[in-house]
Amino acid sequence: MQELFEKTSIPKAFFKLAFPIVLGMVFSMVYNLADTFFVSQTQNTALVAGVSLCTPLFSFLIAIGDIFGLGGSSFISRLMGQKAFDNAARISSFCFYAAIAFGLVITVLLLVFERPILYMFGANAETYQYAADFYRIMSAGAALVIVSLVPNNIIRTEGLAVQSMVGSVVGTIVTIILDPIFILGLNMGAAGAALATIIGYGCTDLVFIWLTAKYCKIISLSFSKRRIPFSFIRQVLLIGIPAAITNIMTAFGTMVLNRYLAEYGATQVAALGIVMKIYTIVTLIMVGFAFGAQPLIGYTYGAKDMKRFKETVRFDLTVNVGYSLVLAAILMIFAPQIVALFLNKAAVITAGTYMLRAFLITTPFVGGVLVFTTMFQSIGSPLGAFIMSISRQGVVFYIVILIAAHIFGYHGAVWAQPIADVITCIMGLWLYRTLAAPKKQKQID
Repeated sequence: MQELFEKTSIPKAFFKLAFPIVLGMVFSMVYNLADTFFVSQTQNTALVAGVSLCTPLFSFLIAIGDIFGLGGSSFISRLMGQKAFDNAARISSFCFYAAIAFGLVITVLLLVFERPILYMFGANAETYQYAADFYRIMSAGAALVIVSLVPNNIIRTEGLAVQSMVGSVVGTIVTIILDPIFILGLNMGAAGAALATIIGYGCTDLVFIWLTAKYCKIISLSFSKRRIPFSFIRQVLLIGIPAAITNIMTAFGTMVLNRYLAEYGATQVAALGIVMKIYTIVTLIMVGFAFGAQPLIGYTYGAKDMKRFKETVRFDLTVNVGYSLVLAAILMIFAPQIVALFLNKAAVITAGTYMLRAFLITTPFVGGVLVFTTMFQSIGSPLGAFIMSISRQGVVFYIVILIAAHIFGYHGAVWAQPIADVITCIMGLWLYRTLAAPKKQKQID
């Protein structure tokens, strides 16, 4: 492990850690596209819109998991750099069992407040029942989604990127197999899509537990090691909460955009749901590269090797921006044909093509945002992580959409996110130069 983090060349170490994560994201991307494809094969626009309205729910569950998954892995990476291995083991155990407890509480809250939450998401008389069918099953299995984020992230702190990929891929394959059976074969519609997803996450959790027990030398899920001092819990939460806010803001941004577009009909909402799935072709790969770099960034920062730390961040930026330029250009060219694969209706294709091209044009800036956000999480910078987490699809996006939609209507709502991407990336670059690049961190208590 130390050889990889301390002596291997930056490009080689980066890709060794990142490629398995990227491959896992590719499988996740395939799942997202397959899920939307099979739902769309019902040719029921209201059903597609109802499932799309629940996208914020999934983002919310991932956010809760990130509190302990990303918050824990960030702290563990820095402790690894300081050779504090026993503390790292205890933090991993705490994060796993805390995620289980939180997941069960979230299930109860989501089921109790179903109606107000779905209306907040933008459901109406036309889409409510479809949205509710999906929402109830996802809520019941919330703990399975939340828990998966913990071992998925923390085992990578030992350089076990391949094992992290395997755990994710197994659940994804199960879900893809079950989707057509439940959605179309058993005619379960939205409920079938949710049930396939939850079963897939259950399989993922079981595989991750086995992988952790078999391969990890330091990371532990032992129940006896779950107790840690409050100062350690605070370190987890200082990064975990901003990481969670990032996904909560993703849910918030999607919800706001859904509500603005709902004024123009179910066709626009359905088109957005399809576009967001296609958009993941670009963003999930960038997330894979950014997440793959996190253990290396956290380790070098924890070891106070600032030269290697800054070289890693620069290489991470180069890879993400370069990749997004190429793939975004290809998708923009073939946007109409890609949208038509999901729902071959002229109005949906026209709206989806317009939205997709608008979103793709600023993906290099999104790559920068992802690098700066994950970098602040990795180095344990609560201020930087918090500012980045609330900006792109939160505060900055909301301000932009309020102004743009008021002035330009529908077009302003569509272009609000691309504008927010550019602004947030510029903010991230400034914060990096202010908070991270010139600094030397203090020893962790």
